[in-house]
Amino acid sequence: MDMTDMDEEEQPADVAISPAPPADLSVLLITLLKGVIYRGDDERLWGMLLNLQTRVRDYVTVLGLDLVLDEAEGYAFLKSRAESADDEATPKLPRLVARRPLSFPISLLLALLRKKLAEFDASGSDTRLILTRDDIVELVRVFLPDSSNETRLIDQIETHINKIVELGFLRRLKPLSGNAAALPGFEVQRILKAFVDAQWLADFDARLAAYQAQLPGAVSETSKESANDA
Repeated sequence: MDMTDMDEEEQPADVAISPAPPADLSVLLITLLKGVIYRGDDERLWGMLLNLQTRVRDYVTVLGLDLVLDEAEGYAFLKSRAESADDEATPKLPRLVARRPLSFPISLLLALLRKKLAEFDASGSDTRLILTRDDIVELVRVFLPDSSNETRLIDQIETHINKIVELGFLRRLKPLSGNAAALPGFEVQRILKAFVDAQWLADFDARLAAYQAQLPGAVSETSKESANDA
């Protein structure tokens, strides 16, 4: 028997090899699994995502993920699919997108940044909310216990800021050339709106009011407003 004939006979006749995903789709999937895609960072990649978003959704569904794409705000990311009552009979998939518990100071700062972003959008002045470190310190200072050590307070808030940069809700900006002494600037990433919605803010406001009531000598913002209106 000829060796070539034997090899041909041993090949299954009905094997169908699935075509590999196109390179553009592979790039999109890998990038999304690594983090957020922003329109402003890569217009070409963003255009690819808009063209292939249906295929991206189909692929990530197999992994138990959903594609969140906001064309108006210019960002896209993957999140774990919400489990429904119908899913109880099916095995639970391991989570690809990890949940990260946040400390109270981080949650507080995220809520304050989200409120600041809402106020900024209402003013209609620009599309990018940029704050200095001191701006952020002043946002959160009133909600923290009084401290006689200003340097230590700022160091603590800077630690929280660094964590929020790591989470992707703030972007650290480079100082302008020739102005090395300028305070560091931070752009509030608009993806924050997808994670901190109106209901989350309302719930957090209730917890914040209870927290403020426990601070020695603290006066809530609501009390201040009521006094001003009287």
